[in-house]
Parts: sequence; C-alpha cells; structure tokens
Amino acid sequence: MDDSQLLRYSRHILLPEIGIEGQQSFLDARVLVIGAGGLGSPAAMFLAAAGVGTLTLCDDDLVDLTNLQRQLAHRTASIGAAKVESAQQTLNAINPDVRVYTLQERVGEIRLAALAAEADIVLDCSDNFPTRYALNRVCAAARKPLVSGAATRFDGQVSVFDFRRPDSPCYNCLYPEDSEAEETRCAVMGVFAPLVGIVGSMQAAEALKLLAGIDGTLHGRLLALDALAMQPRVMKLARDPHCAVCSGSA
Repeated sequence: MDDSQLLRYSRHILLPEIGIEGQQSFLDARVLVIGAGGLGSPAAMFLAAAGVGTLTLCDDDLVDLTNLQRQLAHRTASIGAAKVESAQQTLNAINPDVRVYTLQERVGEIRLAALAAEADIVLDCSDNFPTRYALNRVCAAARKPLVSGAATRFDGQVSVFDFRRPDSPCYNCLYPEDSEAEETRCAVMGVFAPLVGIVGSMQAAEALKLLAGIDGTLHGRLLALDALAMQPRVMKLARDPHCAVCSGSA
C-alpha cells in the first residue's frame, strides 16, 4: 500500500481484527456481485469503499424510476441506462482505485460457473429463485463462499454458505429447489427502502469478514430481520444429509 492508501483505509487498519494484513486481503480480492439493484447497490458501494480490488457486477436490467426509492447506486439522470454501467460510475466516484467489470446480461449457469471460479467470494444480490439456485450449485462445486441476501416488504434475510468448509449447509438445504417456496418480488409486494440498505450492507460486512479471516460470520446461520418491529432473529442451519447439491461434498 502507498501513503494514500494507508490514509484512505486507516480506520480499517486501526482495527486489530483487520490491520495491514486484512486490508491488503481486501485490495487483493476479487468479488462477484450478482445483481446491481436494491441489495447489490449498498453491497458493492461498501465493498468499493473498503478497497476490494476487483468487483464484477452482473445485471441485465435498466434503471427505472421505480428503482430510485431504494437502489442507491443509481441517480435520476441514470434512468434508461444499464444498471451495471450506472453502478460502475458510482463505484468509480467512491473509489477510483477499484477495478469494476460489468456484465449486462442474465448470466446462465455455465457462465456463472466460470465467473465464480475466478472470484474469491460471491454475493447473491439477485431477486429470483432460478438465479439463487444456480449460484448455489456453482459455488458449491467451486468451493467458493456464497453470501446470500433477500429482502421484500419489511422482511430481510442474510446467510453465509462457506463451501470451503466441508460441513457447510447450502441454500438448497434451506429452501429445497423441489419445494413450493413462494417467490415474492418487490414489483408486486413492495419493499421498505432502508431494508435493502441494511441487508446489502450486512452482505458486504460478511464478505469483508470472510476475506480478512475474521471469526463470527453467518456461516451455518440465518439472520432474519423484521424491519417493521426492528426485531432480528438468528437461526442455526442444519446441513441436509440428503441435499441434492451439497450432501456429497463432505
């Protein structure tokens, strides 16, 4: 790190849990963020501010007026632009030293597998079950940590599936793909604007702790937040011994 970086990241370096070594791990890291909307905006903004060296953003959507209530990486002037390009401009303004790569596409599973293989950590900031299940499969296969987040109405969830650990449960253990889990979207159900900021920021926090090797991540746990009552609950996740995705990885 040069003098400018030592000054920029000094408040992290002062933390004994991070220090010079942890901050250097952020600078060397490659993080894949799937989704540049409500969750992806705060997650990517905090990762960029923290100095994560390389961020890859994937999203096929364009900025819409309805996004601006909660998707803080985008501005009114960005309406009609690709979300990944709008977010890239915001991240470059926050920290020009971060390399931001963009993919304006709904990435298929084969492409996801290649992207996950190149990343140190993957953040699932998507808003649909097919993408979540595909990300879970490719991260399990590549043994890459997956930080999962979801938010709708006043309800948020965050969990970490650290596939570097042979005992890790996976997203499919929590919500089996063959179950009848209901998919709720913000466009239909609505979402409390600060909630996505809380959840996305938590995803960034979990990713940074994983990169720095800090204990106490949400590995094997699910944090559920009722933002209406501002009441969190943390539940332990059990690995399903019959899970179609992770049962053979021990």
